[in-house]
Amino acid sequence: MAAERTQERDRERERPMARIRLDLPRERRARLLPEYDPEAFGRLSERIARFLGTGRFLVWMTVTIVVWVAWNIFAPASLKFDQYPFIFLTLVLSLQASYAAPLILLAQNRQDDRDRVNLEQDRKQNERSIADTEYLTREIAALRMGLGEVATRDWIRSELQDMLKELEERMEERLDERLAERLDGRRDLFPPDDARGSDVPDR
Repeated sequence: MAAERTQERDRERERPMARIRLDLPRERRARLLPEYDPEAFGRLSERIARFLGTGRFLVWMTVTIVVWVAWNIFAPASLKFDQYPFIFLTLVLSLQASYAAPLILLAQNRQDDRDRVNLEQDRKQNERSIADTEYLTREIAALRMGLGEVATRDWIRSELQDMLKELEERMEERLDERLAERLDGRRDLFPPDDARGSDVPDR
């Protein structure tokens, strides 16, 4: 008896756990209404709505009504299926209109949903473009500010010309110094005539 009671308790504990578990798929429930693919039905409604909005549909509709009326007027009485008030034709046209209007509305709703998605994507793209433009504007402004501190080509040329002038002046000074040193050395080797005359004895 005790073993049976413990087994019943374990079963009762397992039942709510099986309902709570999320790793198992839910059991499929029986539905009264038939199931259908809303995407496929929407595509079909768009095709029908496109066909209803063409001139071909109007031509075929006109031909059908003319043939219907002509047949029911000029055909023998035994072959007529819709007499003069054309009640059956009115019923067919009203039935066609009652189905066409919801199909057209469904196609318009799908188009509105697509337009809404496209507008949202365009808005996000515009926001990204604006953000990129602002970023590039800031970068260009930073580059312009940085270029004020960077050496330009004309400034480098002027600095190089100044350096060349300084080098030329230094070279000229060194050449002058060397020439002066050489001249001083030659003067030591060949003293002037006054100095030589004082050393040479008179004859």
